[in-house]
Amino acid sequence: MFTGIVTDIGTIDSVEERGDRRVTIATAYDTAAIDLGASIACSGVCLTVVDTRPGVFVVDVSGETVARTARDQWQAGRRLNLERAMKLGDELGGHIVTGHVDGVAEVIVVCADGDSKRIGFRVDAALAPFLAPKGSVTIDGVSLTVNEVRDEADGTHFAVNLIPHTQAVTTLGALAAGQAVNVEIDVLARYLQRMEHYRGR
Repeated sequence: MFTGIVTDIGTIDSVEERGDRRVTIATAYDTAAIDLGASIACSGVCLTVVDTRPGVFVVDVSGETVARTARDQWQAGRRLNLERAMKLGDELGGHIVTGHVDGVAEVIVVCADGDSKRIGFRVDAALAPFLAPKGSVTIDGVSLTVNEVRDEADGTHFAVNLIPHTQAVTTLGALAAGQAVNVEIDVLARYLQRMEHYRGR
């Protein structure tokens, strides 16, 4: 379980094709304090640490994960938002995040909004019921507030604002139109939608 508050930006150091894709990620974390089997969210994807060395940790990324996450994410040189799993008693600074990606969004516009950046995304209409103004959404592992949602012919459009701090401490400040990002909907919205489904039967 995570909060969507990024604590490091890692960089993929190397990728080895095996049965799964073995990815080595450079990090500022103290890797001596990371246990084998620990969970780390990598741009919103919960992955299991299978090895550590000074300055790097290693994860295996399955074909299913590669297929369901943003294109080109698992390549050498890619920067990733990192968050270690919550511990009992930790402050819940963002919202409850599971590390299970629900879909991929495309950046359609980036524009200045004061000192902040306003970023618009397009997602498949299937995610539309789970996005609401002032609700929570996770983009590449970052907990954000949805500012607006519009249903368009080409899918659902939604927008978020990035304050300067978020731009500086995550990879989102470098987003540009056309890029793909991982989206996790609010877990509460997921269960509420499920309850509504059964209530209507």
